[in-house]
Amino acid sequence: MSDIMRETKLKSARRLAFKRYNLRGWALPVLAALAVEIIVRAGIIPAWVMPPPEELFYSFAELAQGELWQHMLASSLRVLAGFTIGASLGVLVGSLVGLSRSLEGWLDPTFQALRAVPSLAWVPLLLIWMGIDESAKITLIAIGAFFPVYLNLVAGIRNVDRKLIELGTLYRLSGAQLIRRIVLPAASPYLFTGLRSGLSMSWLCVVAAELLAATQGVGYLLTDGRENSRPDLVLVAIITLAMMGKISDSLLKKLENRVMTWRDNYEGGR
Repeated sequence: MSDIMRETKLKSARRLAFKRYNLRGWALPVLAALAVEIIVRAGIIPAWVMPPPEELFYSFAELAQGELWQHMLASSLRVLAGFTIGASLGVLVGSLVGLSRSLEGWLDPTFQALRAVPSLAWVPLLLIWMGIDESAKITLIAIGAFFPVYLNLVAGIRNVDRKLIELGTLYRLSGAQLIRRIVLPAASPYLFTGLRSGLSMSWLCVVAAELLAATQGVGYLLTDGRENSRPDLVLVAIITLAMMGKISDSLLKKLENRVMTWRDNYEGGR
């Protein structure tokens, strides 16, 4: 009975710490909004340069009654499709390269060179090849998601403790069993780091694609705000992107915690 009570108290303490962590996370945005409101109202910065948060709230409420949700849905679907394709290829190719020195010699130099190409540099070529259809946008997002997943997974496989491999060999595990039972679990923290980085790059790439060739999407809202000289619209689009990126990253983080319950890692001091 005492063990059950101790476990219940521990869970309650974790929930309380999680709530406090969430509240602390709101402190900086709220303070920044208050500071901007005061500075703009005092006339230090003109309102046409930096609209006060109150005006942004009304602009957001106005857009939320109509087209904002359509733009958010369009961007989310593009990110979902591009990230799924890019991350899947990153896992496949990263696994093969991480497990094979020979493949690394053939493929890795090319991937390292392509990784240095900025995402915007791909846009003209993709527009020539694929036009302004969805395929070009999704391909750009897939390219952005591929490299973080690939690099982190290769690094994770190469950082597996050699003693674990020797132990698996000692127990006469086959190659497939070594990969499934030892290599992939040991490399999974690197994999999830790559997935979260790839998801972040996907949001960056969707904005790049929508800025140049789109009639829907949050990136299109940025272009519309610039062309109509509406900084409130631009800021609403930026805040919306930040919120969508944070929500998607939090969902992936929850998946990571659920999949990797076996970890007993250091979570930082108070």
